[in-house]
Amino acid sequence: MKNEIKIKKKIIYLALVGLFFLGFLLYIIIDNSVLKENLGPNSLEAKFEMLKTSGTNACGGGESYVSQLSADGTRIRGSCCSTMDFHSYKEQIEGLKKYKKYKIIPEDPYDVSAKWAEEMIEYSKETQLSSGQQDLYNEAMEMSMEGGPCCCKCWHWYAYEGLAKNLIINENFSAEQIAEVWDLSDACGGDHHNHET
Repeated sequence: MKNEIKIKKKIIYLALVGLFFLGFLLYIIIDNSVLKENLGPNSLEAKFEMLKTSGTNACGGGESYVSQLSADGTRIRGSCCSTMDFHSYKEQIEGLKKYKKYKIIPEDPYDVSAKWAEEMIEYSKETQLSSGQQDLYNEAMEMSMEGGPCCCKCWHWYAYEGLAKNLIINENFSAEQIAEVWDLSDACGGDHHNHET
C-alpha cells in the first residue's frame, strides 16, 4: 500500500515537473516569436530605420519628378523636410489602418508608389468637383493641420489633392475624413504626434 502511494506521488511529481518544463518551453517559443516580430526585418522599427535614410522624397519634386520616378518603377520614400520621428510615424501608420479598406489610400505616407502618385496627379488635373464638392474640399483644407494636402505645393500636395477628389466623388468622404487622411498622410517628418496618447 505504501509503495503504491509512493509511486502515485512520484507520478504526480513527474507530471508537475513535465508540465512546468512544457510551460517554460512554450513561453520561450512565444516570447522569441514576439521578439522576432518586433525586431525582425519586417517590423515597423526596421522599416522606419530604412525610410529615415531614404532620399527619394523631395519638397521641390513636382509632376515631372514623379513621372521620372514612375518610369523607373521607383517608390517615393522618406521625409521631405525634417528628420522622421518614430513616435509620429507609428501613430500615422496606426491611424491609417482605420482606412485600410480603401485601397487607394497609401498605408504608409513615407513609402508611396511613384506610379500611384502620378495617377493621382493626373486624376486631380482631369477632375472638376461640383460646387458642393468643392465647398467640402475647401472645408477640409481649413480643418487640416497644413491647410491642405501638404505644407507646400509639391508632388505630395497634388497627389493627395487627387486622392481627396477621388474619395469625395467615389466614396462620399466628409471634410473631416479628408482632413484626417491628409493629416495622417503627412510626409514632412518631424515630431507632430499627439502628446495626449
